[in-house]
Amino acid sequence: MQQLEQTLKTALQAAAQAVFNQEIPAASLVLQPTRKEFAGSFTLVTFPLTKAFGKGPEQIGQALGEWLKAHVPTVSGYNVVKGFLNIEIADAEWLKLFGELYRQPAGTPVPTGGPQRVVVEYSSPNTNKPLHLGHLRNNFLGYSVAEILKATGATVTKANLVNDRGIHICKSMIAYQRFGHGETPESAGIKGDHLAGKYYVLFEKHYREEIKQLEAEGVANEIAKKQAPLMLEAQQMLQAWEAGDEDVMALWHRMNGWVYDGFNATYANIGVDFDKFYYESGTYLLGKERVEEGLQKGVFFKKENGSVWVDLQAEGLDEKLLLRADGTSVYITQDLGTAELKYQDFGYDSSIYVIADEQNYHMQVLQATLKKLGKPYAEAIHHLSYGMVDLPSGKMKSREGTVVDADELVKEVEEAAKAATLEKGKTEGLGDEELTQLYHTLGLGALKYYLLKVDPKKRMLFNPKNRCGLRATRVRLFNIATRVYRLSAARLWSRVWKKSAISAS
Repeated sequence: MQQLEQTLKTALQAAAQAVFNQEIPAASLVLQPTRKEFAGSFTLVTFPLTKAFGKGPEQIGQALGEWLKAHVPTVSGYNVVKGFLNIEIADAEWLKLFGELYRQPAGTPVPTGGPQRVVVEYSSPNTNKPLHLGHLRNNFLGYSVAEILKATGATVTKANLVNDRGIHICKSMIAYQRFGHGETPESAGIKGDHLAGKYYVLFEKHYREEIKQLEAEGVANEIAKKQAPLMLEAQQMLQAWEAGDEDVMALWHRMNGWVYDGFNATYANIGVDFDKFYYESGTYLLGKERVEEGLQKGVFFKKENGSVWVDLQAEGLDEKLLLRADGTSVYITQDLGTAELKYQDFGYDSSIYVIADEQNYHMQVLQATLKKLGKPYAEAIHHLSYGMVDLPSGKMKSREGTVVDADELVKEVEEAAKAATLEKGKTEGLGDEELTQLYHTLGLGALKYYLLKVDPKKRMLFNPKNRCGLRATRVRLFNIATRVYRLSAARLWSRVWKKSAISAS
């Protein structure tokens, strides 16, 4: 990057001489990173040049930009915003830089002064549905951050907390009992995670029908939602699960086994991995112990119905439910247990949660609750919050079937890569197996670039009619896909991670 910056300074000196007949010392040309809302990689502030050039800052920017674009192959374009000349770098230059980075030996990571023992938790799927586009953004962010931290010399553990129990899982199970008729992934010819997702959607469909029927009988909507037979069955099943009912547990193991096979196939296909799996079914009991500890310490309290709460109003939050009146756990119950298990296992200096921004409040509550309990690892929690991926119709909803399936999307980008490659006619000498791998590498590279190039904190709009914007940018993305992932990771580091509490100093 320093070499590229020096090349631009030399070019700007030549531009100043050619356009304004002025000699400008390189030291006076200060280039800074272009702000993320504008196109470009480097920005020159032109205000200091007005006196010497005898022109306004915007005129200077336009003139220098035009000369650079016409005479310097490194520069592909420019834009001027008031007194700021934003310079765009040609793809060929980035490819050259990526090639140099790719050829460099791995070497020994350089300690940065940042945390040395880090757990990065990402993916965290529910076992009632397959992975979708939102999960892809999560997985690629989590994997990138883990690999970047490894490169700084940290000992990194990639963790996946599988949400394998709870009312949402029971919904799929109830629907399968009602409508499954013994169907299996083999008999249906589909992946196990997709089969479970099918019954999750079926539950919602029939549940809504029951609500409408109750409303037609004069029952208020909020009451109908609670009294619908399917919902009551799901709640009873959750209680039976926590009581260890043999039949319920057998069905749970069976359906979850199907889902795990599906998840593992997807993870392998998209190129992410994990060092440690945690399961909510294995952490919620420890979480219940922490709730009991809080009651004994007097930092939690019970309401008249027997539910357990923590009062976080002094921390600027609110009262938070930790245990239902019937004794069943909620999300934060198992989160308390998982945080402790991770600390017991790895003694982390930093525990990073890659979770969407809709859980910002939940993560604040988790950290504040652990502080109430006096846990030494409470301060080590860091939430890498990222924006949701929306559709033109709004938020994706698995229970309504309005999601972009991860497996299907990967197949589509592979097909787009195949079409682009065949169009260029560059398949000579490659066998079928090599071509399949090539299409997969190019398609997945483009998809990763698409999901990582946007600031993680920003929400993304995905239009299924224009998959990944590949129809408009497909050729450019595929030309750089095999190496552009490095750039995406670097941008993630520079734009987000340096701002966080665990950045390298």
